[in-house]
Amino acid sequence: MNIVFFGTSEFGATVLEKLVQANTKPVLVVTTPDKPAGRSLKLTPSPVKVAAQKYSLEVAQPVKLGPAKFDSNLAGPSLIPDLFVVASYGAILPKEVLDVPKKGTLNVHPSLLPTYRGPSPVHTAILNGDKETGVTIMLLDEKMDHGPILAQQEFSIFNFQFSKPTFPELRDKLAELGAELLIKTIPQWVEGKIQAIPQDDSRATYTKIFAKEDGKIDWNRPAEEIECQMRAFTPWPGTFTVFKGHNLKILKVAVFNRNLVQNLVGPSFPKLGPTKFTPGTVFLTEDKKLAIQCGEGALVIEELQLEGKKPMSSKEFLLGHKDIIGSKV
Repeated sequence: MNIVFFGTSEFGATVLEKLVQANTKPVLVVTTPDKPAGRSLKLTPSPVKVAAQKYSLEVAQPVKLGPAKFDSNLAGPSLIPDLFVVASYGAILPKEVLDVPKKGTLNVHPSLLPTYRGPSPVHTAILNGDKETGVTIMLLDEKMDHGPILAQQEFSIFNFQFSKPTFPELRDKLAELGAELLIKTIPQWVEGKIQAIPQDDSRATYTKIFAKEDGKIDWNRPAEEIECQMRAFTPWPGTFTVFKGHNLKILKVAVFNRNLVQNLVGPSFPKLGPTKFTPGTVFLTEDKKLAIQCGEGALVIEELQLEGKKPMSSKEFLLGHKDIIGSKV
């Protein structure tokens, strides 16, 4: 069967590798053009292109997709696709492209649709502190994550090896589950053994594209919510606050749930009785660990990075920045 695979990100690369390893090798891989990255702006291939080249698969990188371009520039006149498979391609395929394959276009989506349609379902599940998520195999139509469902599999986040996963950890696990479900679904779909079930649009929820500013911490929020924000935005855009006019990335934390703290320790601060600091206040815990007060509870800071500097432990940071104690960030 002639399968054409569309994908771009690490999620798509994992799905592609699993397909090849299961002897479901695409005849063509379509991904986005190489993009400039880093200070040198060197053109960098997508993770899917890297995976495709590893297995010597034919790769096409169109700037724009259309049926004529697909026939002549991508597939060649001799290729008649039976099935398209899409996994995190990063662009909506127009209807005239979706209509090319005889068996339609299947999409691997990392949520239990119609929940979390859109570009960032994994980030959003972590941000919301969800305990359950999953993967969906759906038949694509021209609307975003709207088509009928062929198969779904639930996944319990808190039974996972990483009970509080970061974005890459949860993304990779869902990519593996999605690939396994896709490999089971393809032959059943092709043989007509699966009935596509329309989604209930009244239950649909949507995700958004995140920007760098989404990583800025609002210390008025509960500590648990900020910790979710940190895991969701690892590695990008990261989570940060401001200290002395410079961005201060918070890289690793532990949640400190006590609202009452005993000591504000610093060169200009005497020992105080029990008090609750205003959100954003930096203090030392009773065992001399760096912490920041949140709207509810506090975060013990284990690793951080000042703008223009290398990452360091909070103990190392305090050696050169003792004046952060008692300040508001």
